[in-house]
Amino acid sequence: MAYCKFPDVYCWIQKLPPISEWRTISMSLTICSSSKSSQPSLSLTIAKNHQTPNKVIFAIVADFSIPISLWTSKPFKPNPKTMRLIDSEETISNLLVNFIEDILHYGPNKNTNTSYIKFPYSNPNNIPNFEEIFNLAFLTLLFLVCIYEAPLDIRSTCLTTLKNNLQGCQSRQASKLLMKMLGNNLEEQWMRSINLAITNWIVEIQQHELPHLNHHHQHSMMRTPSPLYSYSFSTLGLWKVQLYCPVISMDVVHSNHHHYLAADERLQFSLKYHQLEGVLQFNHRVLNRERWIDIIVNIDNIRCDVLKLVDDSLLRERGAGASEKYFPSRILLQLTPMVQHQVLSLSVGKSSENPSIEIGMERGIEASFQPPNPQVGLTFSAGESSTVSLKPWKFEQSVYGYSANLNWILHDSVDGREVFSSKPSKIALVNPKSWFKDRYSSAYRPFTRQGGVIFAGDEYGESVCWKVDKGAKGKTMEWEIRGWIWVTYWPNKYKTFYDETRRLEFREILHVNIP
Repeated sequence: MAYCKFPDVYCWIQKLPPISEWRTISMSLTICSSSKSSQPSLSLTIAKNHQTPNKVIFAIVADFSIPISLWTSKPFKPNPKTMRLIDSEETISNLLVNFIEDILHYGPNKNTNTSYIKFPYSNPNNIPNFEEIFNLAFLTLLFLVCIYEAPLDIRSTCLTTLKNNLQGCQSRQASKLLMKMLGNNLEEQWMRSINLAITNWIVEIQQHELPHLNHHHQHSMMRTPSPLYSYSFSTLGLWKVQLYCPVISMDVVHSNHHHYLAADERLQFSLKYHQLEGVLQFNHRVLNRERWIDIIVNIDNIRCDVLKLVDDSLLRERGAGASEKYFPSRILLQLTPMVQHQVLSLSVGKSSENPSIEIGMERGIEASFQPPNPQVGLTFSAGESSTVSLKPWKFEQSVYGYSANLNWILHDSVDGREVFSSKPSKIALVNPKSWFKDRYSSAYRPFTRQGGVIFAGDEYGESVCWKVDKGAKGKTMEWEIRGWIWVTYWPNKYKTFYDETRRLEFREILHVNIP
């Protein structure tokens, strides 16, 4: 069964005749159609409101012999003069807000207050690329509605169509515009709604549809609409990359799944229902020297968090608790100028020093003399203790051609081994004093209390500098930033010998204007 390309919903609404000229009580647009006439399709329907004739209601409908409504909008009023929806600026803006509100209501917090959604302009015509933003919001809403509401016999194929459209370049560009319009607070709620739906979709596939396939085949079929959603922008001397990824869709680097996790449904639930969120910020400067141009990039802020997609009560009820989750164990970033014929050289800063080792040794001797006694005359005891402290995160810089590599690696604070590439011993896993036990509340934790990491420019502020030929003056140069982020699970408070490491990869393009 093959579905066609997603239609232009905004354009369809724009071309609708005035409501007073409709010959029927509703107008419909097929949004997911099957090549087989026996299979149902999905339609967007606009119908006159029976209770309020001068208003209309939008609905997503599954076209069975008896149509099933999967989603219904609020009532909207057309322009009273022309009786056309597209001529009412307020109606179109409110319809977009309706899409956004319902998307957010599918998120972890069902009671999210979205009353503060505001747009910079009251007139959609003044918002650049409003049509693309509108279509993306509806496409995203339809994707969530299909996951949660659509009958099984149309869900799988329809989701394939939506997945392909959400992956497209046009949708990704529209996403940047929509996220900028919403602001970062609503953006995070938006992405948690989407990634919760993606997680539920993959869990359903794992449990019901593909139990007979091997792991590799399952993984290839379970690629999400955007396994990693990321976007970037360059402005005012700032490079910024924002990224989101449900951990269930990340590539598995190491796992002892078959030994411990398969039968432990509670731990599986806790580990699956989280997402990775990251922010990468760099400051860049362009300095005109006498014979060349310096392009200097400094780390401003690198933030990485693993956050829950369901509330704590559900993680306690069905899972192993909110504290059983992956933690960041390595971040590798690679900055590369895309056109290199005018690049003369690359200089990087020093890496952090070797892990600091502090050895403290304490010896004690106790003695006491008591009154004469033939059995006890002298009490003597001796003891010795030592402590070793290792710096958990090591920062390294290296060069490959004209690419600058920035590498943060978490080390076991007891034996100094890299966490992402090693596994803890069973003795360490049961030792309650291991550094990875109680790792989100201990005073010596290598993470924030929320479970993430922050690398700021005051500690990792060594600059990276490219020398560029004077011929680049007046041009815009492109830099590619590629990144790999590893997350690892070692048990926190839960009693298990399970451990696992996953990894994601992303790529974005950034720009530098050479004045």
